[in-house]
Amino acid sequence: MNLVIVDDDPFVSQSLKTILEASGEIRVLGMGKDGAEAVALYGQCQPNVLLMDIRMDGMSGLEAARKILGTYPEAKILFLTTFLDDAYIVQALRLGAKGYILKQDFECLLPALKAVAQGQSVFGSEIITRLPDFLAKDSHPKYGYHAKGITDKELDIIELVAEGCSNREIAGQLFLSEGTVRNYLSSILEKLELRDRTQLAVFYYQNL
Repeated sequence: MNLVIVDDDPFVSQSLKTILEASGEIRVLGMGKDGAEAVALYGQCQPNVLLMDIRMDGMSGLEAARKILGTYPEAKILFLTTFLDDAYIVQALRLGAKGYILKQDFECLLPALKAVAQGQSVFGSEIITRLPDFLAKDSHPKYGYHAKGITDKELDIIELVAEGCSNREIAGQLFLSEGTVRNYLSSILEKLELRDRTQLAVFYYQNL
């Protein structure tokens, strides 16, 4: 797996590079110290995953993610930070980042990178348990889901996605095939003009 690391502490970046490459599964193509370098490095290296801090001098990781995803919608960005900040987490989710984990959860970093490279979304345990609470703080009005043509069955699927269920688990609970669940999800994302499951989970907690 090819990786770019961006952190404003060079010691952290070098330590991450050394440890991750020692696994034999990661190749670090480049390292940067701020959001501007993240944007440039992503364009140059086209890594499988961009591992990036959030709070950095100059351009933040969130702003860098916004620019990168605006140009490369399929970019897989995993935030690694010390800040368990509700506003940061919500912004990361809205931007379409694939994950948000804390530096103190370092032992889960390699599995998280593998999951993100495969297109999954990954969040630390502390973040997952707080997801309904901090999204509930948002002041957006409740959304009339029928207005977008969402059926009751599709709403059931949205709720299970928001709970973190896989397609297989959803299929089992709703007595559907996995292929049918995938078709439902594609239809739901198109109707709601969302990019992926993470944005769908955010949408659910904010609006439904």
